[in-house]
Amino acid sequence: MPVSGKSPVIPSMRYRDAATALDWLCRVLGFSRHLVVPGEAGTITHAQLALGDGMIMLGSERDDAHGQLMAVPGPQGTNTQSVYLVVDNPQAIHDRVLAAGADVVTPLHHPEYGGAFFACRDPEGHVWNIGSYDPWQTSA
Repeated sequence: MPVSGKSPVIPSMRYRDAATALDWLCRVLGFSRHLVVPGEAGTITHAQLALGDGMIMLGSERDDAHGQLMAVPGPQGTNTQSVYLVVDNPQAIHDRVLAAGADVVTPLHHPEYGGAFFACRDPEGHVWNIGSYDPWQTSA
């Protein structure tokens, strides 16, 4: 049974430079450090970043058993998954993303199903979908 008020779904990803990615995710997208376990030579063994009642986990790309299952976006920026962040003010995050020089891949707009939405790539190419539409508040 999930912990009440906390998301039981926690995306996990790898980064070539996880320390820099961690700083960017906090400064630009608004995450806060929940736990950071440094590794050797400036790597991140494991990090947990919180946003509201949600969380992501990340770590440095490495060649171990679990690392063989994970990949960072390729040279074409291809992703096999992306994360959607439900936020109160997508415009404010959009402005920070632009100021940080990130690639906005879907411009800020208002989809027919509600809210405001945009998508961007972080400096290593992971796609982040950011919007005010909250699927938990929508009836089936």
